[in-house]
Amino acid sequence: MSRNPSSSPSARVLARPLPAAHDTEALALTLEHLREGDTPAPALAASDAARPWIAALAGHSPYLAELLQREPALFQRFLAKGPEDAFKLCLAPLARVAAGTPRQALGALLRQVKRRAALVIAAADIGGLWPLDRVTGALTTLAEACLQTACRHLLRTAVERGELKRVAAKGAKGCGLVVLGMGKFGARELNYSSDIDLIVMFDPEAAVDPEEAQSAYVRIARDLVRLMEERTAEGYVFRTDLRLRPDPSATPLAVPIPSAIAYYESMGATWERAAMIKARPVAGDIAAGDAFLNEIRPFVWRRHLDFAALADIHSIKRQIHEHQADKKGAHDTIQLAGHNVKLGRGGIREVEFTAQALQLIWGGRDPGLRNPTTLGALSALVAAGKLDRNALAGLSDAYVFLRELEHRLQMVEDRQTHQMPEDDAGLARIASFMGFTGTEALAAEMFRHMSVVEAHYTRVFEGIAGGPRSDAPPVPLGPEEAPEAAARLEALGFSDGASAAAILRGWQQGRVRALRSERARLLLHGLLPALLDTFAEQAEPDHVLARFDAMLARLPVGVQIFSLMARNPVLLKRVANILGAAPYLADHLANTPAAFEALLGHDPTAPLPVAALVRDARHFEEALDSARRLATERRFEIDAAMLEGRLTADQAGVLRSDMADAVIAAIMPAVAEEFAIRHGRIEGGSLAMLALGKLGGREMLPRSDLDIVLLYEHAPEAEASSGGTKSLAPSEYFIRLSHQVVAALSAPGAEGKLFDVDMRLRPTGNKGPVATRLESFARYHAEESWTWERMALLRGRVVGGPADFHGRVAAALREAQLRPLPPGKALADAAAMRGRMLRDLPPVGPWDLKSMPGGMIEVEFIAQALTLEHAPHRPELLVGNTQSALAALGAAGLLPEHELLVRAENLWRTLLGLRRLMAPGPRDAALSTAAEAALLAGAGQVLGTQPVDLAALRTQIDHHAAAVRAAFIRHIGRPETGESA
Repeated sequence: MSRNPSSSPSARVLARPLPAAHDTEALALTLEHLREGDTPAPALAASDAARPWIAALAGHSPYLAELLQREPALFQRFLAKGPEDAFKLCLAPLARVAAGTPRQALGALLRQVKRRAALVIAAADIGGLWPLDRVTGALTTLAEACLQTACRHLLRTAVERGELKRVAAKGAKGCGLVVLGMGKFGARELNYSSDIDLIVMFDPEAAVDPEEAQSAYVRIARDLVRLMEERTAEGYVFRTDLRLRPDPSATPLAVPIPSAIAYYESMGATWERAAMIKARPVAGDIAAGDAFLNEIRPFVWRRHLDFAALADIHSIKRQIHEHQADKKGAHDTIQLAGHNVKLGRGGIREVEFTAQALQLIWGGRDPGLRNPTTLGALSALVAAGKLDRNALAGLSDAYVFLRELEHRLQMVEDRQTHQMPEDDAGLARIASFMGFTGTEALAAEMFRHMSVVEAHYTRVFEGIAGGPRSDAPPVPLGPEEAPEAAARLEALGFSDGASAAAILRGWQQGRVRALRSERARLLLHGLLPALLDTFAEQAEPDHVLARFDAMLARLPVGVQIFSLMARNPVLLKRVANILGAAPYLADHLANTPAAFEALLGHDPTAPLPVAALVRDARHFEEALDSARRLATERRFEIDAAMLEGRLTADQAGVLRSDMADAVIAAIMPAVAEEFAIRHGRIEGGSLAMLALGKLGGREMLPRSDLDIVLLYEHAPEAEASSGGTKSLAPSEYFIRLSHQVVAALSAPGAEGKLFDVDMRLRPTGNKGPVATRLESFARYHAEESWTWERMALLRGRVVGGPADFHGRVAAALREAQLRPLPPGKALADAAAMRGRMLRDLPPVGPWDLKSMPGGMIEVEFIAQALTLEHAPHRPELLVGNTQSALAALGAAGLLPEHELLVRAENLWRTLLGLRRLMAPGPRDAALSTAAEAALLAGAGQVLGTQPVDLAALRTQIDHHAAAVRAAFIRHIGRPETGESA
């Protein structure tokens, strides 16, 4: 970029050189005026420090030249003490407005404040003393201060007229008036000559007569607009636009809050959702404004991914171009002369739409993406992996450049324009004002930035209209074309073309619920060629098509799903793979449409934002629904990635456990807070969760339940809870609280349920209380616990509850784990237990890899019984999960065949996990071709070589089971007799 190298004044240290004067005649006139004016203008005009500033402002903008002439003392203050001091000086009179100030005098003051602040902001901007966000923030602060001053005056007037109940105090709490700032005003990104977009609402109950409230608040809104934008000899404050209110053609200037809520809940459009991203209360009752935005949050931030919003926003952009088609600046290509830097190709609006569209899609599940500022939103989207990192620098740099260019265009005459000049002289002026040595340099930089914006915008919105492409000719679906359709489908690879064609005709005719809308049928029609190509690539395409048809029949609506597929071609392949290989996951897709969102290539290892969503929820049930939704999506992401071989069983087990940990950590405090509303708190009270089983060992399989124990403690002197509506004794308090925790984790909701919970491992089992006091837990395991309970504790870890209680629970757990048993007792009891299990619960099918001889249970018993036997003397053996325990025992010389056992345990978990995704139970031996392939591939990850078929896999299973059984007999004992080793 070739910027003007003019040196900065010696009295100032500028962030960038000031642009040299372009209009020397205007500069000369300004200097002459200042010399002839009142003191201290002559000193200002003659100052070496001031002349470059005056040249930069007056030499490019008649408007700024006029401000310099009217406010020389303020500019002298700016040069002497800097922009922050001068800006505060400009706003100070607003804080001193007396209650009885006449409206005409108030209007004159507001205009004076605007004029003076505009000069300071422009100078700080042009001199590079303030970055873009400080410039737009100062403009927003100015607008907000003026608006709040005007509203306080109008509210007092309404009270004096007897229309409102109270005079609005600072903050205007209870005044009934809510003014929302929208667009750039709401986001604190105002332009130099922006309108301020407002929505004015009111609470009818704040009026003296609720029946007359509307007329009172409409009068306030009308007077507010007049006070802000009416032009007088002093100029104007801000142009004000109220057209973003609900249904502006049919509603008054001020809308009742209940009516606004009802409108957004029932009729709000995508563009209104996008507008609400930036909304914030700016005047009136700020708390009431926050409450309103909180109430409509589900309208803005949808629970499920909404790729249909992409098409809607892209349609808005097309409409802008169509509306501007007959106007200057709306070009099909990027140009210099006359181009609209906001609405034109590659302009500011494309940056904003890129950010807002992706926010609408992903922000419902990640509150961290709800940043109202454009640059903040782009940064958050990149950090969350929703936007390419290369896009951040390109779009951010372009946005800053185009906003600065927009400001210079508006500074020239204080006009709300976004259009480049069409004449050479005007272009030369703007080039100089931007600090370029000539028009060509400006054009090169502008084209570079706008081309970057256009490319990223196209990348985000590409494929909306047609979805994934296919070169295959369409299948004819008319009644008379049945033979041709069948032949075409059989040529693709479907074995029964007639049946496949009948399914497609049913879709075309809207026979299934998901295809009853015209939009859904159009979307599917565009997808059909690619969909058939993808299904034909499967081993059994007829089978996949039939399952897809059955899935559609169970979906309530189809638009969102088809929009997802149209925007994400990879989704088709993943759905086809699931339909072919995993009936359980396919059923889940049909029953839970949100699960489609988990197939969009998300990183299942990314942090789960469940804590943020729970904190952000409006109420407890919404918090639970948010947690259920995220857990369902993450669980499905992990299961699908494991099915596809992108995750090993070890990796998937850790991720499922991490997901459960995150959910528990978010839900337990929320349950405790909700419970405390009714029952207060117990002095010194804490509740913690001890994870056992697969959760404790971080080895969770698909559909694993949570084996947990809930432990509590409280101050010895505590007799009852305090602070709630109903006091409870400590034991009853924690038992009831524990029931609430279990219910939150296991009760079904609209999004399904989080987990099945198993609490049979608590002291005294199902017959005892659901929560145990920590000292009772320690005493039980010191005096009464059975060997099997001690074995279960070996995988225990603390996963929920206050951090300060974690340490005490962990210490009690370790003490129980290390308590010695009589020599040989752990081994004898384990052998006897295994024998009883084989007699009472024998394996139920060829795929019962858990219960079969040499199966998962026997591997775990080897690890647990040997650890229990030796850990009291060798604490380093307490390492948590089964694989780690086997490895530790091997390293200690206690288990020479540990490597083989580790591989067997990994093979069992891999096959068990995959089988759970493919069939409901171990009795089901039949597998589809795709399921067989997935099972063989999973075994290959463990064995190093993929078995060629199921028979070869069965040989490997028998070999590993025999090795496990031999190790069990060698180290533990014979389960058939209960005889220990």
